[in-house]
Amino acid sequence: MHKVLVTCPPMLGQFHKFIKPAKKMGIELTPAKTMQTLTEEELIELLPDFDGWIIGDDPATRQVFEAGVEGKLKAAVKWGIGVDNVDFDACKDLRIPIINTPNMFGGEVADVGIALMLGLARHTHYIDRGVRKGGWPKPAGMSISGKHIGVVGFGDIGRNLIKRLSGFDVTVTAYDPGVRGNQGFDFVKRAPFPDGLNECDFLIFTCALTKHNYHMLNKATLAAMKPGSHVVNVARGPLIDEIALVQALKSGHIAGAALDVFEIEPLPMESELRGMAECILGSHNSSNTVEGVERATFKALKEMAGVL
Repeated sequence: MHKVLVTCPPMLGQFHKFIKPAKKMGIELTPAKTMQTLTEEELIELLPDFDGWIIGDDPATRQVFEAGVEGKLKAAVKWGIGVDNVDFDACKDLRIPIINTPNMFGGEVADVGIALMLGLARHTHYIDRGVRKGGWPKPAGMSISGKHIGVVGFGDIGRNLIKRLSGFDVTVTAYDPGVRGNQGFDFVKRAPFPDGLNECDFLIFTCALTKHNYHMLNKATLAAMKPGSHVVNVARGPLIDEIALVQALKSGHIAGAALDVFEIEPLPMESELRGMAECILGSHNSSNTVEGVERATFKALKEMAGVL
């Protein structure tokens, strides 16, 4: 029986479901105690005792993998889509087989992107807070029909988001240098980022984080956005310079932001974003549905069993 460490919070949330199926594959799962990620130091201490590692958004660094192979580590699977936290070069050098589980959550994350966009447009978060405090607020919202939506990332999540937007009578500009054409969406325009930001009522991030797009939404690109526009991020926190975003929100240039991801997670208590009524805050949870977690986990377990 191969011992496998699990550090992925959504999988941990339904952990009991996977114990028996994993054992049938010859895998004994061990859950980590974590809200979001373990530290590098914690992983260096834990990992040598395991044959495999199902990775969440933890710091899967060269130092961590080196500690693992000094012990029993033979294989790793990155649970989910994003791989920006994994040192694949280290895995190659250390001959650790590793794979991720792409195209698992396009629909789920797109659903949350739409929900956050609608929440900002109709102030549902503000109304909820007011009613809970005994008030009866009636802020005037924004109609979505006729608006212009910028979507940063035209991969699986971006395409699922745009498919959902097709019922809203909107114009979309898709930003993604790695994808050509409009992928069959007649209402989608293409442009290089940041061209056309001054036309967008909403800018929704659905792309992967790379060394090329860190802080792509920054002081300069925020200034280029349409006054009174909105930002939604269901991708990766470091795509946005949060200090610059806070300043743009304070000035009113950006009317609102809905963020499921942050530069530091969990979001620090001292973050100014916590006190901003213009914001909807998430907990890096867009992919977390019962069905989506099962789909990705069984894919991860099959990949792990195949290698081990």
